[in-house]
Amino acid sequence: MLTSKRCICILLLLFMAITADAQQSPIVTLKALLNSVDQKAPTLITDSAAILIRKAQAAETRNNWLPDLTLNYQADVGTSNNVTGPYFGLGVVPSSSGGIHNTNVTTALSDNLGIAALNWEVYNFGKYGAQNKVANADINVEQNQYAQSKYDLRAYTISNYLQLLRLQDFLGIQYRNIQRTEQILRSIMSLAKSGVRAGVDTSIAQAELSKARLNYIELNDQLKQVQLQLSAVSGLPYQSIEPDTTIEKTLIAKSSAYLFPADTVNHPIINYYRSVYENNLQRESLVKKLYNPKISVLAAAWGRGSSVDASGNYNSLSSGYDFQRGNYLVGIGISYNLFDLRRMQLKEHTQKASTDYAYKKLQEQQQLLAISANQADVEMQTALSRLKEIPNQLKAANDSYRQNLSLYRNGLSDIITLDAALNILYRAETDYMQAKYDYSNALFRKAITENQVDAVLNLLK
Repeated sequence: MLTSKRCICILLLLFMAITADAQQSPIVTLKALLNSVDQKAPTLITDSAAILIRKAQAAETRNNWLPDLTLNYQADVGTSNNVTGPYFGLGVVPSSSGGIHNTNVTTALSDNLGIAALNWEVYNFGKYGAQNKVANADINVEQNQYAQSKYDLRAYTISNYLQLLRLQDFLGIQYRNIQRTEQILRSIMSLAKSGVRAGVDTSIAQAELSKARLNYIELNDQLKQVQLQLSAVSGLPYQSIEPDTTIEKTLIAKSSAYLFPADTVNHPIINYYRSVYENNLQRESLVKKLYNPKISVLAAAWGRGSSVDASGNYNSLSSGYDFQRGNYLVGIGISYNLFDLRRMQLKEHTQKASTDYAYKKLQEQQQLLAISANQADVEMQTALSRLKEIPNQLKAANDSYRQNLSLYRNGLSDIITLDAALNILYRAETDYMQAKYDYSNALFRKAITENQVDAVLNLLK
């Protein structure tokens, strides 16, 4: 009978353990989170649409060479009563009538006119090619801006993921602090009942316990806020974002992982600013060719009819709607505005200033990345040194707390001394947690700066 009860108890315990494990959210690795961000981040979806706009604009630019072929037709009723004389056609010219009578004639006539006109700018000394190169450079800038947005978002995600690990560690420390404070309170209450300790010790312990619980609540809220931020960029439910707690341990165990070489060839930030600089160079070339002479092929064919014949007789209006005469005209024209030379010089000066600015921004980003990588190296070395020393502090603080707790229980110490020992242990644990975070954060910051995030992620397999 006893054996059966034991078996039932064991089975119940196993069932409870399996159920509790099933209810736990699966771990979301950093690599899986970054993949989700790459696919679902709203800002990246928007930026990818901007690339399509640039590609459409480039297709539009490539078709600038197409000729203008204009078809016109009109049928009119009116008078043809004018005097001969030249004029500038400023604005709308309502009629091309001519003076064929010595007197003022107001008799109505009809006419029609059909025109097919071709204007084709066949050669402009490289302007079309320069426009296409600028359009392609615009696409390249947009694509590199997308890559930079992706790079920045990955950095943001990694930073928040490490912050999530830090807060989880902090919650664990706070939970242990609550347990220790509850243990102290139970000891005080037991000693107070027997008259060994004063009731004021109970009040002090209860205040410390309440403070520890409030800190735990605040930390839990901070953790949820970080989960919400990661959910916004990854599309994952925030409750399901549980970080892999083995990351810091793995990275610390492989402290030589930061010796990877910097990727300066395909760095998203450098590529973006380099593409902006190259885009400005292409625009300089376009400015030089924008004001070149233009060689055009001109052609026109037209037919015309009128109710007035060659002798000046006004026939029926219906006779004016048949084409009676046909003509064509073909020619080659060249045009150049002499004052465009000055305009080109001014525009070129402005564009050169813009190009120089883009080049200086490129140099600035290269220097900033180099400085950031050096800072990360220093921070990693400092964090490693702290990680080597903190275990001594942690062991000493833990021993001090246990000794003071034992002395207090035996009436050989007071609550103030015990509370101080508890705070020293709490600080030692938080120092260790912070050192682990500082190292991991510095390592990833160096990896991000040198575009070697994938190299670090491969260490976490």
